[in-house]
Amino acid sequence: MNLLAVDGGNWKTHVALLRDDGALLALARGPESSPHLVGEDGCVAVIEALIAAACADAGLSAADGPVAEVGRVMLAGADLPAEERRLQDVVAARGWARRAEVANDTFAVLRSGTERGWGVAVVCGAGINCVGVAPDGRQTRWPSLGAITGDWGGGYDVGLAGLSAAARSEDGRGPRTVLETAVPAHFGLAGAAAVGEAIHSGALPGRRVVELAPVVLGLAGEDPVADAITARLAGEVVAFARVAIERLGLGGDGVDVVLGGGLLRAEHDRLVAAVADGLAAVAPRAGVRLAVDPPIVGAALLALDAAAGGPPGDGNGDRSARAAVDERVRAELGAAVRREDPVGGRRDG
Repeated sequence: MNLLAVDGGNWKTHVALLRDDGALLALARGPESSPHLVGEDGCVAVIEALIAAACADAGLSAADGPVAEVGRVMLAGADLPAEERRLQDVVAARGWARRAEVANDTFAVLRSGTERGWGVAVVCGAGINCVGVAPDGRQTRWPSLGAITGDWGGGYDVGLAGLSAAARSEDGRGPRTVLETAVPAHFGLAGAAAVGEAIHSGALPGRRVVELAPVVLGLAGEDPVADAITARLAGEVVAFARVAIERLGLGGDGVDVVLGGGLLRAEHDRLVAAVADGLAAVAPRAGVRLAVDPPIVGAALLALDAAAGGPPGDGNGDRSARAAVDERVRAELGAAVRREDPVGGRRDG
């Protein structure tokens, strides 16, 4: 049995074809496919082209009908129930897999970080998002539409905070910060004002502000302004996790809180430590887990779960056999992604 896994993000898209024993048949990488950025038609077009490429690599023909028995299409930008339903209808009509399901990519991060099948995942990529799943299947989610739904803390927000702080340091309106030199240096420009002017004129695409997030977080510990931005981000992550735990009544359980997305997977020590400390104060029984595998691994594991009837340890078959298959997925697919994307996905989202 073949499985199809898709991770469609704000910066890139991965499509994987696997066997149900965990063997990787093909992996294809392409541009962003979030429907918020490229529209629903554009999203499907990107994925379809990558499926065709993966099929060619695997020696399969997409023209002969479904390429997989089970498919999991995990998308950044599939945030609202209505959006998920529309995308589900479109994907089903395309016939990529006999049983295909569309869901937000936060579920892939949760699955990649814990084998329980439940828990909380907070994702910091280009944006920030959270999902919580209870042992009985109840879910809690957020729209994750940016400032209009109260969100702050993705790579763009952190990068913008760093650029703003650099500009205010340069012109005297704000406290001095090493971001004043680090921000323009990242883009090879003369100063923070020059960065702002380049974005305003279109010479520098505004989306590249997200590249400044690792710069800001990397300076935490040596610069008070970078420290404050990092602390704010940690507080936002903790707030998401706290509310998810409260809504689902998981405070008395040893719930796994999975941290995913490029900013958190990059393992900035002060950020992860601040999140762990904050969670310990509000949910002392929660355990912090870093999703070291890329989201496409979680999408593949979800497809495997659907084919097998549930995750390992869910009363479904031989746990050791399922764990071995999961480990093969993590090893083969994770290694394949890292070979072609050695920066570690800092733009994931």
